[in-house]
Amino acid sequence: MSNPKNTLEVTILDRELRVACPEEEQQALLDAVAYLNKKMTEIRDAGKIGNVERIAIMAALNIANELLSMKVGRGVDLADLTRRMGSMQTAIDQALAEQDTLF
Repeated sequence: MSNPKNTLEVTILDRELRVACPEEEQQALLDAVAYLNKKMTEIRDAGKIGNVERIAIMAALNIANELLSMKVGRGVDLADLTRRMGSMQTAIDQALAEQDTLF
């Protein structure tokens, strides 16, 4: 089966899914899939929940709690941090590109 340019096939809890994703964001999506799969596998292997839908809900709650705890507990706004890092990376790339023309 052909794989359209902006889709990625992933596996979460032994289920294959096709997800729309721009090429430049594929690695981030793969990292997210790996993290979610790990959380869902831990919940499933604990043996207390067998229904995939409930496992997904519990994983989502755990991840949301981690995110909120990190933001509140450490005073870090992850979205703002990500934007600022991207801006710094752009500035660095531009400065390095300008240096190449000097030599």
